Amino acid sequence: MPWSNMFSVGVRAIDEQHQVLVGILNRLGASVQEGAPPLDQSAILNELVAYTQTHFSFEEGLMRQAGYADIEAHLRQHHALLGEVRQLTARDASGAQVHAEELIVLVRDWLTAHILSTDRALGTALNAAGIR
Repeated sequence: MPWSNMFSVGVRAIDEQHQVLVGILNRLGASVQEGAPPLDQSAILNELVAYTQTHFSFEEGLMRQAGYADIEAHLRQHHALLGEVRQLTARDASGAQVHAEELIVLVRDWLTAHILSTDRALGTALNAAGIR
């Protein structure tokens, strides 16, 4: 998933964090394509989950700071993705076969849709509150 300026939401820190997420996702995809050992893939998967949680916390802080009106709906989307990802990582940790491709598609599609709609609206609201 190449990064593109079309993903910009107009808030520098959020855009930078989205680029990091895309980079981690791309590393996971490359590790799968290269046939990296499951342990290596799990390490990248865990990094993706941890960074996603950090990013969501950061966004939540900005939403609260700006008094974002749609915060609850936005947070529900974050929690839904984390729930799905946690289910997959729990399967991975238990030794069940997790298809990394499944996770990559889930996160890629979710991230693309979320950035292009929900995060764009957030960016507009944050910009109106003076956060760039």
